Amino acid sequence: MSEWQRVFEQNLTIPPHCQRRRARWPGSTAFCCVLKYLEGAVLTQGAEYQLRLSLFDATYHHFFGRTWRSAQRAACMVPLRPARAAFNETVYFHTSLNHPGISAVVEVVAVAGKGDQGSQHLSCGFGLIPLFSSRLEVTDLATEDRVLKLYHGTPRALLHPRFHDPMEKNRYLMVMEKSHLQYALRTHQPLEMVFHLLPENLLVSGLQTLPGLLPVHGVTTDCLQKPRLLPPVTCYLERLSVQLAPSLEEFEEQLLELLNSDHLLQASAAPDGARLVVRERRLHVGVHNGLRFLQVPQVALLVPQAEVAQGSCPQVPSSGARGQALVLRSRIHLSEMVPHPAFRVCFQLEYVCCSSGGAAGKALPGSARSEVGDLCSVCWAVWSPVPGSREAEVVLPLRGGAHRGPCQTLVYRRPVSSRSSRQEQQVESGTVQFHVATDSEEHSVSATELLRSARAEAVPTPVLGLAAPLQTMTSPRGPGLSVSELLSSLQGREGFLVPHGCSSHHDSAHLEAAAGITHLEADLGSLDPEPSASDQLQALPFAPLQVPIAAVGLQASRSHRLLSLAALAHLQAAGFPQILDRHQLPVEISEPPEPASLSLRLEEADPLQGNEIILQFLAFGRDTSDGMEGTWPGNIFLTFQFYRFPPVTTARLQLVSSEGGAAQLLMQIKKDGTLSTGPPGLQLRYVVDPGSLRPGEQRWFLRYLAEHSLQIDVWDGDSLLLVGSAAVKLQPLLRQGQEAVRTHHELEVTRTEYEQDVAVLGREALWHGALQPLGVRVVVRGYLHLCLANVGHPYEETPGQLPSPLPSRSYYVSGAANISAGSWLPRYAAAGGQVLRARRLVEVDGELAAALQSRQAGGWQEQRAQHMQDLQIIDAYRDHTKGESIAQALSQAITATHTVHAVLGTAEFFEFALKNPCSVQHTVTIEVDHPELSVILDPREWRHFKELTKSTTPVEEEMFHLCEDLKPQVYLRPHETLHIPFKYQTFSADPALGMAQEPARLEAGANVATLGKREGRQTKHIQVCFQGSRGKPLALLRVQVEPQLHVVDQTFRFYHPELTFLKKTIRLPPWHTLPGAPVGMPGEEPQLFVRCSDPNIICETKNMGPGEPQDIFLKVAGGPSPQIKKFFVAIYMDAWLAVPTQIWQFYLHSLQRLDLSGTAGQLARLSLLLRGTVAPRRVQAFTSHPHELQVDPGGAFLLPANAVQELYLGVRPRRAGTRFIYLNLVDVESHQLVSSWLLCLSCRRPLISKVFEISLPLGGSCNKRITYTNPYPSPRLYFLGTNRPDLLRFREDSFQVAGGEVYSIGLRFGPGQALGEEEILIHINDHEDKNEETFCVRVLYQ
Repeated sequence: MSEWQRVFEQNLTIPPHCQRRRARWPGSTAFCCVLKYLEGAVLTQGAEYQLRLSLFDATYHHFFGRTWRSAQRAACMVPLRPARAAFNETVYFHTSLNHPGISAVVEVVAVAGKGDQGSQHLSCGFGLIPLFSSRLEVTDLATEDRVLKLYHGTPRALLHPRFHDPMEKNRYLMVMEKSHLQYALRTHQPLEMVFHLLPENLLVSGLQTLPGLLPVHGVTTDCLQKPRLLPPVTCYLERLSVQLAPSLEEFEEQLLELLNSDHLLQASAAPDGARLVVRERRLHVGVHNGLRFLQVPQVALLVPQAEVAQGSCPQVPSSGARGQALVLRSRIHLSEMVPHPAFRVCFQLEYVCCSSGGAAGKALPGSARSEVGDLCSVCWAVWSPVPGSREAEVVLPLRGGAHRGPCQTLVYRRPVSSRSSRQEQQVESGTVQFHVATDSEEHSVSATELLRSARAEAVPTPVLGLAAPLQTMTSPRGPGLSVSELLSSLQGREGFLVPHGCSSHHDSAHLEAAAGITHLEADLGSLDPEPSASDQLQALPFAPLQVPIAAVGLQASRSHRLLSLAALAHLQAAGFPQILDRHQLPVEISEPPEPASLSLRLEEADPLQGNEIILQFLAFGRDTSDGMEGTWPGNIFLTFQFYRFPPVTTARLQLVSSEGGAAQLLMQIKKDGTLSTGPPGLQLRYVVDPGSLRPGEQRWFLRYLAEHSLQIDVWDGDSLLLVGSAAVKLQPLLRQGQEAVRTHHELEVTRTEYEQDVAVLGREALWHGALQPLGVRVVVRGYLHLCLANVGHPYEETPGQLPSPLPSRSYYVSGAANISAGSWLPRYAAAGGQVLRARRLVEVDGELAAALQSRQAGGWQEQRAQHMQDLQIIDAYRDHTKGESIAQALSQAITATHTVHAVLGTAEFFEFALKNPCSVQHTVTIEVDHPELSVILDPREWRHFKELTKSTTPVEEEMFHLCEDLKPQVYLRPHETLHIPFKYQTFSADPALGMAQEPARLEAGANVATLGKREGRQTKHIQVCFQGSRGKPLALLRVQVEPQLHVVDQTFRFYHPELTFLKKTIRLPPWHTLPGAPVGMPGEEPQLFVRCSDPNIICETKNMGPGEPQDIFLKVAGGPSPQIKKFFVAIYMDAWLAVPTQIWQFYLHSLQRLDLSGTAGQLARLSLLLRGTVAPRRVQAFTSHPHELQVDPGGAFLLPANAVQELYLGVRPRRAGTRFIYLNLVDVESHQLVSSWLLCLSCRRPLISKVFEISLPLGGSCNKRITYTNPYPSPRLYFLGTNRPDLLRFREDSFQVAGGEVYSIGLRFGPGQALGEEEILIHINDHEDKNEETFCVRVLYQ
C-alpha cells in the first residue's frame, strides 16, 4: 500500500447533515483545543483512560467529521486530592458550520485488560464544548483554562429523540459529581495558512504532521503555532493522451448503448429512434495530498486523434495505436506539486452525453446549453514521481469500477472479458500517457530529478492515526465547466456505474452546487477495493419477532345481540326522549335491513336529501361472565368520531339501576357533579345536507354509511381507565326511500389485552374465519344499548347554486387571461346577476379621506381654491401610488386562484392552463413555495390521475425538465397553451386542524353538530410562479388550501412503557374485505402501500408473495408518562397514493413501567413514589384489576405540592403467566390524569400438593369438604383463597387449627356457564399471606 493510499483511507470523514451542506457558509473558523487533565471520582488508580473528540450537530442529531483519539494515560493519586489523569494534548480543526448547534463532544473511555486477549473499551462519561454562540459568533474564549462538567453515559444518548438543546435544561442527563475535565479552547489564526492541506471538520493532533508541512523541532505543545510549508515544485504535463480499450470507437459505442438502455429502462418506454451522442470528453487534473485536493482540479477538453491528425496538434504523433487516442491540445500547468510521498497527481476522465430529442417530437430551444446532458465518470488514475526512474514519459493504467478514488464519484465499469490475461486486465480500462517538464522550453525531466530538486528539507513520514471505520465523505466541489453545464445531471446506472467502495445506488442522490453538476455521494464503508461475490453476505429469510395482531378490529356484526321484547319494553318505559320525524310523529323501531337489499341508487334518488342522524345512548349493562375481571364503574363517558365531524368526548354519565332491568340507565352529570333532572340517556344529532357538504360529497357520505362502522370507546369516569370498545354498523341509517328509520342495538363492549408470549385460544378463537393472534385476549365487559335513527328532510338549493357531477373538487384551472371569457364566473352572473362598481379614492385610502374632509366651508372663491388644492393633493397621491398600483394591477391580471379542500392522505389533483402570451418562445420555470404542492412530472402518474378524475385534456410525454435546483421547466412556443398538472397532498395534520381534531367535551346543551366552516381552521395560501426566460413571471397561481377533517376507519390503542420503542406488526385482512376496495378487480392481490402522518415513525409494509398475508410494521418512539401520542396511517392500493382505502388512528399511551414477579395466590408488597405537582391536589389511585392489585391508601388523599409521598401496593395474582395491570392516579376534583403506571406482572404457578376431580351438571351446584392437617406443632392461623371466586366459595375465609390437628374446609361450587372442564385452585396461606399449600380441583361440567 502506497503512502498516499494509506493516508487517504485512514482519514475519511463523515459529511455534515444534508441540510447543512445545502446552505452556503461564509468562511471557515480555525480552532485549537488543549485537553489538559481529567480529575474526579470517575477515575480509578492504575487504570488507563483515553479521550475521544468528535463534532456534533445538535439541531439534526448528527455526528460528523472524524473521531480523534488521544493516547492512553494512567490515573494516579495525589495526596489530599482526587485521582488525576494528565493528557496535555492539542487538537486542531476548522469548520465553516457557524451555528450555535455545532459543538465538540468529549468522551472519556476506560481501557481495561491487556495481553493476548486485547483490551476492552468502556465509556465512562462525556461532555459538550460549544463552539459558537447564539449570535452566530465564536464562543467567548478566554485565555485561561476552563472546566468541562461531565455527564453519565455515552455520547450515543445525544441521538435520542428526547434530547433537546440546551443541555442544562434536559432532565434525562445526569451530571457526574466531583468529576471534570480541564481544557482550553481558542481560535487559531495561523491554521488558516494550511487550509488547503487540511480538510474541513477533520480533527488532527498537534503531534501529527500533515502531508505538505515540515515538522517543528523542540516544540511539543503547539506544533502548528508557526507551520512551515514544503516548497512547491512547478511542473508541466505535456503531450497528454488517453488510450481506451479495446479502441476508442468500440468503447464509446458500448458506453452509449448502455446509457441509452438505462434511459429506456428507467422510463419504461420503447425505443423511439433517439439515441445519445457524446458531447464532450473532459479530463480533471489536480494535486491531492491524501487528505484533500490542494486546489480545485483543472478541467481540460480532450478530442479524438482523428480530428487533429491533419496537423492541428503536431506534438502528438498520429501513427500506430495513438490514432485512436484522446489527446490534449494544450499542456497542464501544476504549480502546487510538493515532493512528498503522500502527494499524487489525480486524473479523472468524464464523458458528457446528451440527446437533442424533446417532448412530443419538439426540439428544445436555444443553444447547446438547453440540451439534456448526462455526466458519466469513466475512469481515473493517480501518479507520483518514482525514485530511480529516468524516463520522461509516464504511462499510467486507468482504473474503473469499485476502486476508491479521490473524487468520490460513481465510476463506469466495463464488462471484463474472461479471455483476457492478467496483464491485459490491469489495463482493461486503458492508459493515460504524458511527458513531464519543468519549464516552457520542453525540458523533460525524470521522476528522480523532480524529487532531487527539494532534497534540502527532510521529509518525514506523516502519522495520522488509525482509520475511522464505516465513514462517509462527500465529493469535493467540482471545477468550472463548459457550455453543457447548465442542464447536465448525473444518474446512477445499475450494472455499470459503481460507487467507490459501495454497491448501493440509492444513497447517491445528494446534490452538490458545483457549477451545476450533480455529484453522487459515495459510501466508504467497505475497505476492500475489489469486492467479490463470495465476500458478500446474503440475508436469510427472517421472521419478525413481533407476533402480528389482527387488523379486523371490532366486529360490528358480532357486537349486535337480539333483545327480547320484555327487555325492549322495559327500556322504552324508562322515559327516554322520543324521536320524531319531520311531521312530528314518533318513529317506530324496525329491524335492520339485510345488506343485500340495500341500494345506493335508491338513496341518491331520494327527494329528502337532508339527513338528521340521531345517536341515542340508553343504558349500559354488565356481562355476567365479567364478575371477576374488574370493578364495575359508577359513571362512564364515551368517545367516538362520526364521519368528518370532530371527535366527541361526552359528559360523564351516571349508571342508575332500574327496577327489573339488568342494564343500568345513563343519566347526565352536570358540571357541579349533580345528576340532571331531564330524561335519561344521551342524544346527539348530526345534520348532513347538500348545503353543508362539498359538491358531489353526498355520494361519498352514503357510501360511508353503507360500508363503515362507528367505533365507540367506553371510559370509566372516575379512574379514567378504558372499560372497553364497541362497534355498530351504520347501514341501518340508510332510509331506502322511507321518511325516517330507527333501530335498536345492544353492542358488546369488549376489552383487548395484549399479553407477552401467551397463546390464548378459546371460544373466540375464530372470528369470520380468521385465527385470533397469539398474545391477545378479548374480554366482554358489558353491553351498550344504543338507538340509531335517520330523519329525512327536504332541502332547497339556494338560487344560483349549480350541482356539480365531480366528486368533491374541480380539476381544471384556467389562467387569469381567460377570466374575462366567463370561465370563472357562474352562468347566472353573466346575465346581470352580479354588478361591480369602481370605488372612489377616499374609500380606498383613509389618510387621503381625512385630508380632504378637513377643509372648512367658505365663500365661493375659497371653495374654488380649496377645490383646486384638493385636486393637487389627489394628483400627488396618484403619482405616489401609481407605480405600486400598476404593479399590483399587473400582478392581479396574471393571477388565478384555485381552492383545494385538503383531506389527510388524499391527493387533490388539478391542471393549470398555462399560456405563453408572447410572440417568442420561453423556457418557463415553475416555482412553488410549499412542499405539499408539487408538479406531476411522471406521465404515468399524470395519466393515472386523469383516469381517476375523468379529465379529457391531453397528456404529453417528457414535457418537463429539471434544472439545477430541481425546479421543473417547460418549453412554450409563441402563444402556446399547455396544461400543467399539480397535486396537493399532505400527510401531516394542520396545527389549527389538529386542535379541531382533539376531542372536546360535549355538554348537555351542545348536542347538535353540522358540517361547515368552523372557527380555528385557517386557510393556507400557496403561491406558484411561472417564470419566463428573462426572470419575469408569465402567470401566477394562488392556491387556497382549506383543511378538512378526515374519516377514521379504525382506531388502535396501545399502552407501552415510557421512553421506549413500540414495535408492532399488524396483519391486514384480505384486500377484498377492506371498505373502499375497488369492485371488479382481477383475481391477483394488489400491492398495498402505507404512509404515516408522523415522519418520525417508521411505518412500512412488505408483500411476502402471492397468497401470503400482508403485514404493517410500526416502530414508534414513546414519550414521557403520561403523554399520549396520536398519529394516523393511510393505506393505499395504488402506487401513486391517490386516495387512501383506509385511514387508521393510533393512540400510544406512555406509562411508567414497573416490573413485578410473584406466585399465584400469594401476596407481594411494594411501594411507589408519588411526586406532587406545582399545586396541591386531592387524588385517588385506581387499578384495572382491583381483585389482584390493592392500593393503600385506597380512597382519596391529599398530594402536597412539590412533595414526595409513598403509595403502597399489594399484588395477589390469580393466574400464572405474564400480563399488564394499569394504575392511574387521578385528580378527583378536576377528573384529570396525574400519573399512570404500567405494571408488568410475571406470575409463577404454585406447587400443587393434591388434585381432586368432581363432575357437575351444567348449571348445577354442590357442597364438598376437604381436609387439611397442620404440619406444625403449634397452633396456626390460615387464610383461604382461590383463582375462581365466581365458581367456588368457602364456608369461612380463614380458620385456626392446633398443631398436628386436622381441619375440614367447606366448599361451595357454583353453577358453570359452559360445558367442559374448569381447573380451580385452592390456596392455603399463613398469617403473613405466604402460600403453604395449593390444592387443585378439576370440575367437569356436563
